[in-house]
Amino acid sequence: MTGSAGLLGSALRSVVARGGGALEVVFATRSDADLSDPRATRDLLGRTRPDVIVHGAARVGGIKANAADQTGFLLDNLAIDTSLFRAALDAGVERLVYLGSSCTYPRDHRQPLVETDLLQAPLEPTNEGYALAKLAGTRLCQFASAQHGVAYRALVASNLYGPGDDFSTDRAHLVAAAIAKVHAAKVAGSPTVTIWGDGTARREFTYAGDVASWILGSLPRLELLPPVLNLGAGVDHSVTEYYEVARSVVGYEGEFVYDTSMPKGMHQKLMDSSRARALGWAPATSLADGMLATYEKYVGSLVPA
Repeated sequence: MTGSAGLLGSALRSVVARGGGALEVVFATRSDADLSDPRATRDLLGRTRPDVIVHGAARVGGIKANAADQTGFLLDNLAIDTSLFRAALDAGVERLVYLGSSCTYPRDHRQPLVETDLLQAPLEPTNEGYALAKLAGTRLCQFASAQHGVAYRALVASNLYGPGDDFSTDRAHLVAAAIAKVHAAKVAGSPTVTIWGDGTARREFTYAGDVASWILGSLPRLELLPPVLNLGAGVDHSVTEYYEVARSVVGYEGEFVYDTSMPKGMHQKLMDSSRARALGWAPATSLADGMLATYEKYVGSLVPA
């Protein structure tokens, strides 16, 4: 697995540790290879000789980071994917799972979004650079499979959350940011927490552990999956609702205030994951349970060693 230091990589490690069967998993991080470097990527695949690659490596960030560096997000992710796909094909790797993103769907399009909606309308401007790169990776799976007879499959994942999430100010996505901000307010005794936008934008978040379990279970049958497949919880919540769950799991009694001068992104991007459900996808972790597990791991990481 590439990008194994990230959220999904952490979830995959946990699933494998609980019983990965006969799988021998190499969890590759940037210290093993800079995937934007074609030679380093070829060397990594030469050393590990994988039967299948789960490609989760990407440069990711929240709305603030994406909007501030569109050029960097586009260039860096294109470089990572170009290097990895070319090395995989040259090495004869016949199976690959590519982690796409719901950001690749059009802005303010019909709800819920189905796989054929990709490229049907303009993207959300605040993360267009990242989305374009992930669209290219998704298409690469389709082109490579058709041209070379391999089973490269793109999973268009909803936003993910869970233990091991990134809680840093400039990189955190909504759930992690809500938990970190509400926790900080509780510790500081602050009576309010500021939410960007008006709180009405809706987002779909799926527990990373559920996604990791399903991916590992699907590896032996990649050939049976469609070229592109939505993988989401099937329900969305408003930004305010996520903050309310964060307030509950943290035990914070303050209030929310809204900064409507800040960007809020797409109003809604709920995906239709019915095709995945027909293939056995059944996420089991409730939002409250998942956010509680995420918060407990976050608080544990703050305790000095």
